[in-house]
Amino acid sequence: MLELGIGMFGDLQIDPQTGKIQAAQDRMQEIIEEIKLMDEVGLDFFGMGEHHRADYAVASPEIILAAAASVTKKIKLGSAVSVLSSADPVKLFQDFATVDLISNGRAEIMAGRGSFIESFPLYGYDLKDYSSLFEEKLELLLRLNKSETVNWTGKHRASLVNQTIYPRPVNNSMPIWVAVGGTTESVIRAGRLGLPVMFAIIGGSPINFKPLFEVYEQAYQDNGHDMANFQVGVHMHSFFGEDSKEIADWYYPFYSAQMNRIGASRGWPAYQKSQYDYGRSRHGHLIVGDVNESVEKILQMQETFGLTRFSAHMDVGSPDHSKMMKAIEFYGNQIAPKVRAAVNK
Repeated sequence: MLELGIGMFGDLQIDPQTGKIQAAQDRMQEIIEEIKLMDEVGLDFFGMGEHHRADYAVASPEIILAAAASVTKKIKLGSAVSVLSSADPVKLFQDFATVDLISNGRAEIMAGRGSFIESFPLYGYDLKDYSSLFEEKLELLLRLNKSETVNWTGKHRASLVNQTIYPRPVNNSMPIWVAVGGTTESVIRAGRLGLPVMFAIIGGSPINFKPLFEVYEQAYQDNGHDMANFQVGVHMHSFFGEDSKEIADWYYPFYSAQMNRIGASRGWPAYQKSQYDYGRSRHGHLIVGDVNESVEKILQMQETFGLTRFSAHMDVGSPDHSKMMKAIEFYGNQIAPKVRAAVNK
C-alpha cells in the first residue's frame, strides 16, 4: 500500500518587481480551499509546515489543520513538520489531540528539527542545545502518546510527576512520524524507536539516499520492531500540469526565486536553470511535469526505496492558487489512480 499526499510550507507570493509579500490571511484561505480539494479528489494525507518568517504564512500547523478538519472527511491531517526542538511537547500533544478529536481520528504529528532556526530565539532556546533538545522532547512526546499519566524528568523542561494529560486522541494515541534530512544518527534513532520516517529529498540525486534507507530499515529490524508496521516516505518538490514543458517553464520562475531567497541567507550560489533541468530528469529530485512523467517518477521512487508514503511538496515559491488547484486535480484524479493501480498489481 502506498499513501499519496501533499506537503506545504505555506509560502507567500512575493512580487518580483515591488517585493510586496502576499497577505498571510489571503494565503491561509487559499490553503484551506486546497486541502478541501485534496480530500475531494481522494488524496490520502496532507502535511503543513511550521515557520516563523515573513515569507511563510503558517506558524501553527495545528490551527490550519483544525480548520481543515471541519471542511474535509477522509484525508489524514498532519504537520510537516512541527519543530519539536523549540516546542513544548505537552502543548503540542494536546493541540494535535484536539485536532484528532475534531477530525474523528485523522490527526498525525510529524516531528522534526526544522530547516530554519527562527523558532529557537523566539521561544528562548539556545542553538548549542540543538541535538539534546530534540532527543529529550521526542522521548517525552512518545511518553505522552503512550500513557495518560506521565512521570518524566529532563534537562530542558520542568518535570512531570503523576501528571495526567488531556484531552486524549480518539484512539488514545496518534501516529507520530519523524522527518529527517541526511544524517545517519537521525535514521538510526528513528529505527531504534520504531517510528515511521519521512526523508526530505530536496536536492541532488535521490539514489544517494539509498544507504540511509537501508540503515533505517536495519535499525528498525535490529530493535525487534514488527516489519508489518514499517512505514517510510519521501518528501519531494513537485508540481503537475497537462503539458510537461509548459508547466515546467511556467513554474521555474517561482521555484528559482524561492531557491535564491533561501540560498541568499545560507551562502548558496545563484540557482541555475541547469539545476532545475537535472532535477526534473530521471536521476533528479524534482517531480515537475505531466501525468505520465510524474507517475513514472513516483513509481521509480517507490521501487527504489520501498515507500509506503509519497509526499509532493507543491507550494515552493507559492505558485498561483488557480494553478495549485489544477495541479491538485491532476494529482488526485489522474496521477494517483495510475500509481495505485501499478503498485497494487
